[in-house]
Amino acid sequence: MSQTAMSETYVKDDSNHTIGVEFGSKIINVSGKYVKLQIWDTAGQERFRSVTRSYYRGAAGALLVYDITSRETYNALTNWLTDARMLASQNIVIILCGNKKDLDADREVTFLEASRFAQENELMFLETSALTGENVEEAFVQCARKILNKIESGELDPERMGSGIQYGDAALRQLRSPRRAQAESAQECGC
Repeated sequence: MSQTAMSETYVKDDSNHTIGVEFGSKIINVSGKYVKLQIWDTAGQERFRSVTRSYYRGAAGALLVYDITSRETYNALTNWLTDARMLASQNIVIILCGNKKDLDADREVTFLEASRFAQENELMFLETSALTGENVEEAFVQCARKILNKIESGELDPERMGSGIQYGDAALRQLRSPRRAQAESAQECGC
């Protein structure tokens, strides 16, 4: 099973291999707010790197997934992280996911090693299993929660072009920007 089967497991409850780029979407509830995730699974294969780099543009979040049973996939993380930080929104939320946790006996990358990499690069980190579903949903929910926190703190502005975020409902904009909402209501006032 491919390490990129995580998104397929999460979106379609399927676990096929990804070739090139797969797209899916899912609506989740994060702290009482409904969030629609648009998920681009770029497979992480070097031969598709030139194509997949375009999918980082405007991304608000990314899961960097490596296979804990493959040193090669772990060693490629630095390149993928560089691409994500260079090409995506400046405030992109990145979660490092060590996949195939169910194959612990075949592990080539230790939890401690990956945890250190995550800490050194200011990434959230967890290990997952696309086969069993362990921590797969948690990875997506953590990413969405962190993005929402950045919006609420003002660190990420959904109104800014290229933020990777769109409101599904115009009323939500007022929640994000009370000063803008007050200014708009003052303009509508006839007093």
